[in-house]
Amino acid sequence: MVYGSQHAFMIAYQNETLTREEDDIVRLLLVEDDAKIALFVKRGLKEAGFAVDHVDNGEDGLHFALTVPYDLAIVDIMLPKLDGLSMIEEIRRREISFPVIILSAKRSVDDRVKGLMIGGDDYLTKPFSFSELLARVHALIRRASKLSNPSSLVVADLTMNLQTRKVKRGEEEIDLQPLEFSLLEYLMRNTGQVVSKTMIMEHVWDYNFNPGTNVVESKICYLRDKIDKNFERKLIHTIRGVGYVLKEDA
Repeated sequence: MVYGSQHAFMIAYQNETLTREEDDIVRLLLVEDDAKIALFVKRGLKEAGFAVDHVDNGEDGLHFALTVPYDLAIVDIMLPKLDGLSMIEEIRRREISFPVIILSAKRSVDDRVKGLMIGGDDYLTKPFSFSELLARVHALIRRASKLSNPSSLVVADLTMNLQTRKVKRGEEEIDLQPLEFSLLEYLMRNTGQVVSKTMIMEHVWDYNFNPGTNVVESKICYLRDKIDKNFERKLIHTIRGVGYVLKEDA
C-alpha cells in the first residue's frame, strides 16, 4: 500500500523495532497538513518504536524544530502558513542539523535537487509506501548517530557514559534507575536550557502532560538526592513556574 493517494491509506510497514535501550527515546517531528496521511504515518512510526510530534503547518513546524531536540524530521513541501522548503531553509540557517526527509507530490529532477540543495537529506515522492519511509528513517538515524552521537556527557564534575550507562559525580559512582537515567540524560543534553514539566513528560515518558500529576517533581526530587545532596556545588535548579535546568551553580 502507498500513502499520498486518495484510496490507499492502509498501513503497510515492516514490523521493525529500534535496536536501543527501552528508555532511550528517538523523537521525530512530522510536519504534514494532510490529516489522513499524518494519522497513519504517525501511527506507523509510533508502532515502530518512535516518539512522534505532529504539526500541520510550517510555522508550527519551525517553532518545534527550533525548540525541541529532535532526531529527525519528516516535512511536506506544500504547507499552510510557511512552505516546507522555507521551513527547512530556516532551520539550516539556524544551524539545526538533524536529518530531514522531504515529502512531496513534485516528482521532477529539478524539484528533487532543489529540496536536497536547500537542506533536505532525503526526498520521497507521493504516493509512497510506508515500509520505504520507515527504511529511510532508520538509515538516516543510523548515519546521524555515527556522526554525532557522543559516547559520554559531561557537565562540571558530573559524567554520564551512554554506552556503559554509568554515572559519576567526581569519583563517586551514582546508581540510577532507568527512568532516572533517562531524566538526567535529557537534562544533560539540554545543559543550560530550561525545560518545562511538559517537555520532560513528553521526552522522558513519551506521553502528554497531565497538570494534575506530580510525577516530574517526584523524579526530580529523587534525582537531586542522588546527584546534588552530598555535593557542595548544585547542578539541578528549579525555575519557579517554568521548569528545571541543569547547569553549574553560579
